[in-house]
Amino acid sequence: MFLYRKGFIALAAGLVVAFFSLTSPAQDISVFRIGTGGIAGTYYPVGGLIAQAISRPPGSRPCDQGGSCGVEGLIAVPQSSNGSVSNIKAIAEGRLESGFAQSDVVYWAYTGTGRFKGKEPVKNLRVIANLYPETLHLVTGKNAGIKTVSDLKGKRVSLDEAGSGTLVDARIVLSIYGLAEKDLIAEYMKPDVAIEKMKQGQLDAFFIVAGYPTASVRALAADGRIILVPIDEDKARKMSEKWKFFAADRIPAGTYSGIPETATVSVGAQWVVSADADEKLVYNITKAIWNTASRKILDSGHPRGKSITLDTALDGIAIPLHPGANRFYKEAGLIK
Repeated sequence: MFLYRKGFIALAAGLVVAFFSLTSPAQDISVFRIGTGGIAGTYYPVGGLIAQAISRPPGSRPCDQGGSCGVEGLIAVPQSSNGSVSNIKAIAEGRLESGFAQSDVVYWAYTGTGRFKGKEPVKNLRVIANLYPETLHLVTGKNAGIKTVSDLKGKRVSLDEAGSGTLVDARIVLSIYGLAEKDLIAEYMKPDVAIEKMKQGQLDAFFIVAGYPTASVRALAADGRIILVPIDEDKARKMSEKWKFFAADRIPAGTYSGIPETATVSVGAQWVVSADADEKLVYNITKAIWNTASRKILDSGHPRGKSITLDTALDGIAIPLHPGANRFYKEAGLIK
């Protein structure tokens, strides 16, 4: 099993140490919760790794002696949740210190658009870092006659269910190619339902936004049923210029059996926090997540951990950084 479990045991041990340290008035202890997602998803284990990396409970060995290299006196804890929207709401209401959310959902919440249209904008939302890409897949049957997004015209296409982030993203992709839902035989269903419809020959294509490899898409590819439709690089560039939460991306060859490298776009899994969070604390947290010790934890703990890099920490960010994070990235030379 991933080293994440070992790391989580170490974190739990740290919590025990912290508990007994509470009797000492000289110890300053801060608890920092990270809203993640369901325990079977990616957000939760990644949250555990990050919590391990930034924590340094009282009594820990010094960093240079093989101990924790996190923030002095900080105990970070991953907290299971319903995901992006739930985490943003909890941060806005002060029930969470931080959380993970897709970059498009972050933007919609901040601006009161997309899924948050008609709701009060969450103007106190700020970003610590972009973590890893969640990639847009446009999946079609091999014999559906769809080679480009333009070929979707007149086809039976699932854009995901009403209210989903994927639906809004799919509409944006269509608009860049001069299409609208009225140009398709549009369906609105969850990806698992769309996959079954595809197998039964009742659907020509469907959109799904997920980190690759996605098990459901991999199963279809293993049967030789599908191809992935690319998002042209010039279209991806226009999307990222107009909607800052998008970034150009590529699904590597071999990710799915028999499918070559495919150009597409992605939204980032971002780590967000309230603007009211202490600037020094967020600066130290940001510094801790990008130190050498954290790199080892991320690389060995979960497949997505290797995608969490300082080089992509600012990708797809369309709302303000937290001042503490902004200070770190300036010092690191990533912001002028």
